[in-house]
Amino acid sequence: MQKQTTKKAPVPKSIINTGWILVLGAIMPMLDSTMVNIAINHLSRDFNTGLDAIQWVTTGYVLATAIFVPIAGWAIQRYDGKQLVIGANVLFLLGSILSGLSWNIESMIVFRIIQGAAAGFILPLMSTLMAQTAGSKYMGRVMSIVGIPVVLGPILGPVLGAIIIQNFSWRWIFFVNVPVGIIAIILMTMKLRHFTPINKAAKFDFVGITLLALTSSSLIYGITQAAKNATFNNSSTISFLIAGVVILLAYVGYAAYKKNDAILPLHLFKMKSFDGAMIGLFLTGIATNGPMLLLPLFFQNIKGFSVINAGLMLISQGVGMLVARPLIGNLTDKLGARTVVMVSLVFTIAGSLPFIYFDGQSSLIWISIALFIRGIGIGGVAIPMMTDAYTGMEKGDVAASSIGTRIIQNIGGAFGSAVLATVVSLSVTKNTVPTLTVMTHAYQNGFQVALIVSVILFLPALLLTNRSKQAIDVEATKA
Repeated sequence: MQKQTTKKAPVPKSIINTGWILVLGAIMPMLDSTMVNIAINHLSRDFNTGLDAIQWVTTGYVLATAIFVPIAGWAIQRYDGKQLVIGANVLFLLGSILSGLSWNIESMIVFRIIQGAAAGFILPLMSTLMAQTAGSKYMGRVMSIVGIPVVLGPILGPVLGAIIIQNFSWRWIFFVNVPVGIIAIILMTMKLRHFTPINKAAKFDFVGITLLALTSSSLIYGITQAAKNATFNNSSTISFLIAGVVILLAYVGYAAYKKNDAILPLHLFKMKSFDGAMIGLFLTGIATNGPMLLLPLFFQNIKGFSVINAGLMLISQGVGMLVARPLIGNLTDKLGARTVVMVSLVFTIAGSLPFIYFDGQSSLIWISIALFIRGIGIGGVAIPMMTDAYTGMEKGDVAASSIGTRIIQNIGGAFGSAVLATVVSLSVTKNTVPTLTVMTHAYQNGFQVALIVSVILFLPALLLTNRSKQAIDVEATKA
């Protein structure tokens, strides 16, 4: 009887409400980052500048996010999470308004860096506060709510961005954040509970935060240079990747010396589930984020669709992700992350495999079905991994776990987009004439790389938790 009661216990309404309020604030940076990519050509034209300068509108945002993620991890230990998340949303809203008012490319880059810094706080704060609110009992179901911005960003961002660009000025890509931001800030102020700081005496780990920020920034910038130059064999990519690895090794030595006082303690990596989540989230960036970049380009360049129609074709994938979302949370709570991720990978592979054969003549019906199946799969890969990163964690380690998962997601997402973009570019440039057939094969090669990585993902999935929710609760109670 007790087993059935525990099994069917609903998530308390207060926890659900907290999740939705935090998600509302996180939707802004997730949508904004994808919408801006649609406007790059318009920004280049209006500011009368080349792509070398325009790329910093995106790169500056990503690097600022990477730098401020570890700072957020320290701040949540010392200060009230409610005040932090409200302040971060106010800063992002201010950056959005200023970006919409930009008068030249230099001002745009500065204001985008402000947005990126705020996003570096918002996203890890969302995960940390929800982990503190939900506990192990409701972690899977609540994290499935928190994962909604991750789903909506790549799906709705390009569509909304295309509609805004076609019917209004690019400035409205930023101004559209104003009503959303105001509503989120009001709800946070009125409805969000205060979060007691975990450790008010936590010292600002300047060395550790700096090393982690430099590591992620170097790796992300290096890989973006590979995409820009359409080859990994360029001086910028090689030098920044090497620098990133060297700085990472320096952090490992530093964290080994500081032990529990490090911003990201090494003892977290003694947990198999945390290791599996970290490796898996990095590879997921290539398996899922990379194709998110290729799919709209495939529809535009191979199928000849407009930007809006290309975005609309992705809706079927988004529907698949949303259909799977409620099941993912419940199953993760009951079974652990391993089974959920492995089954989801089967769906991901089944939905991705056809894209290594699709061409300009392929039926849109079959493409939509494949996208729907793929959506079901990728909807159940990242969220269980994020959930399992907190499994068995002590309360004081939750913030550090959020730092680790957010950093690896930033790096993995950048690697995923750059790797597949480079694969496609190399496949095109090695042919003297970029015919439609050549371009089709190039995109098929990109999808093939993503498919191979999806298969490799089974390996880190073996490290994830494979226990019933009741067993996890018993373990947490004993701890």
